[in-house]
Amino acid sequence: MTDRKDDGSITGAIASLFKGKGEEAPAEHFPVEKTDAEWRQQLSPEAFYVLRQHGTERAGTSPLDKTYDPGTYLCAGCGQALFEGKTKFNSGTGWPSFYAPMDHAVETKTDRSFFMTRTEVHCSRCGGHLGHVFDDGPAPTGQRYCMNGVALKFEPEKKA
Repeated sequence: MTDRKDDGSITGAIASLFKGKGEEAPAEHFPVEKTDAEWRQQLSPEAFYVLRQHGTERAGTSPLDKTYDPGTYLCAGCGQALFEGKTKFNSGTGWPSFYAPMDHAVETKTDRSFFMTRTEVHCSRCGGHLGHVFDDGPAPTGQRYCMNGVALKFEPEKKA
């Protein structure tokens, strides 16, 4: 096995999780790929921390948590449409929550950080970390996509 170390990138962080476990870190490729320097230039420090370093914003800090207007929630990194406003609900967690993503907009993987197992949600176009999904949401899916508001941009529905 190749000795890998965490270089601060998503790939480096993933590689460090596999180090010493006899497995190679999976190679991840997305349609939108940029260097860390390019992402830092494009994103706010908070958005970079969440989207590119798998961080979490403090609960209750995003104005998108209480936004319920008709529209679409986009990835703050690449602009891909992720969630329709009609799937948003008030989970009471302090983070924007949705019961379903748009088709093919997100991907999930197992997250074993912080001594627990959760399902991480990331943008299928740029790989940006969005949040986590839990099985305690409302009908019709029973899922709660608990997203970091700083990882999203809201585009209001255009009025005719």
